Amino acid sequence: MILVTGATGNVGAEVVRALAADGAPVRALVRDPGRAVVPEGAEAVAGDLTSPEALDFAGVRALFLLPGYPGVAQAAAKAGVEHIVQLSGVSAGTGDTANAITAYMMAAEAAAIDSGAAWTILRPCAFASNALRWLPQLRAGDVVRAPFPEVRNAVLDPRDLGAVAAAVLRADSHHGEILWPTGPEPLTAADQVAILAVTTGRDLTCEGLSTEEARAQLLETTPVEYVSAFLDFYVNGSIDESIVRPTVAEILGRAPRTFSEWATAHADAFR
Repeated sequence: MILVTGATGNVGAEVVRALAADGAPVRALVRDPGRAVVPEGAEAVAGDLTSPEALDFAGVRALFLLPGYPGVAQAAAKAGVEHIVQLSGVSAGTGDTANAITAYMMAAEAAAIDSGAAWTILRPCAFASNALRWLPQLRAGDVVRAPFPEVRNAVLDPRDLGAVAAAVLRADSHHGEILWPTGPEPLTAADQVAILAVTTGRDLTCEGLSTEEARAQLLETTPVEYVSAFLDFYVNGSIDESIVRPTVAEILGRAPRTFSEWATAHADAFR
């Protein structure tokens, strides 16, 4: 049995979907199984990641684990879970614990590595689905005002990340490895908006924000320590998510999906 945490979220839902589609026995950890919608073949089970001692790992061989939940990896290994696939991020590779996002990613990785179970770390680049944050602006008009306009990201379709995680979990493979899934091409925000324009038939434009404008926009929804972390990433350049890596192709045997493919699949949201 494979247990997936964050099973209705951006990544976890894709892991559950990929496992269920392949007929793998999968449990989707959710807060309320009565309200959760999971794919046919998956079993929704209740659990709270902030209370690792109360989680039920009976019969669970492998675990897909979100970062930011201390004690879960240790509890899983103690209960007999053999393999933990730990979601992390590119910044964990910098080792900079002064950066709030990097610090909690590094802590999650360390917990999985030190748990006693076999482990695999996933450090994906930025997600194509981050474009959904532009929806409020696009409901109001045809202009996207985007932070960090010069930054290029090899944006990754969460479906591909879910498929990679599912493949590793199902095969019980890549023990002791750090994997770096990326999309197939580095794109700026303006590149992504241009693709959305073609996909939706809308006359969309992208206006880049200054650093101070970006800071102010982010502070509207994001804690200040994480805003500082993003500025460190994308203004100071402490990480580079433009690098295209072969991970998806090596594990799935096909090229990663393009942003255009992601945009086509989600075009109705942007129309």
